[in-house]
Amino acid sequence: MGTGLGQLASEITDKLEFPYSEIPNFPVSTVEGHSGKLIFGKLGGVDILAMQGRFHYYEGYTMKEVTFPVRVMYELGIKTLFVSNAAGGMNPAFRIGDLMVITDHINFFPEHPLRGKNFPTGPRFPDMHETYDHKLINLATKIAKEKGIRLVYGVYVGTQGPTFETPAEYKMYRTLGGDTVGMSTVPEVIVAHHCGIRTFGISVVTDLGGFESPVEVSHEEVQEAADKAQPMMTEIMREMIVRTQQLEHSKTEKYNTDHPTEAWK
Repeated sequence: MGTGLGQLASEITDKLEFPYSEIPNFPVSTVEGHSGKLIFGKLGGVDILAMQGRFHYYEGYTMKEVTFPVRVMYELGIKTLFVSNAAGGMNPAFRIGDLMVITDHINFFPEHPLRGKNFPTGPRFPDMHETYDHKLINLATKIAKEKGIRLVYGVYVGTQGPTFETPAEYKMYRTLGGDTVGMSTVPEVIVAHHCGIRTFGISVVTDLGGFESPVEVSHEEVQEAADKAQPMMTEIMREMIVRTQQLEHSKTEKYNTDHPTEAWK
């Protein structure tokens, strides 16, 4: 539960909460707005494991530390990972407060999370063609249409931070094919994909950059924009968790398996 999903924690029932500081080998988040607890419980009757607050490379952690929770999730039997983040928007069609479904990413982190000895959870050279599960993206699209929630789609650029982007960097990332840019998510998603965990991600567009008129941004403004988007993101994620569980136990209803570039239209 990164930026934009903190509200979801209040809806979890039958909770067991563990502060990160009490879990062996877990880092502790130092970022304002990330409380730092591992929560076991139920959401819509579905058993879930939630991270309230994540770890970031810019905090000084190694990639192994940043992605350690995903390894724990794999050992606990987690099959599907839902991630969220706050991001700067570079697509001129985007507005502040938009929810962007991540269809792909560009990795600009200086250290790769799979560097080193290969874990036996996946191959030495994993394929990355469908890092973000197309079936889950189609499901989110269906839910958003039912509820009248605006979704946009695009490529997330992951950078190390902690500085926000310069106007020239915004333009560069846009030229390279990015739609949003942020300082998280990519390492965890890569490790989850390597573990065979299906992944779905959403960026809250909290600021805009790379256009003719540069706009200054602060962490407080990012949090404010994310807070306003929370109800919509929470509604989509809650419904996705419930329906994903239903689909896994049903043989009668099938996911839309069309290529996403067609299905999202």
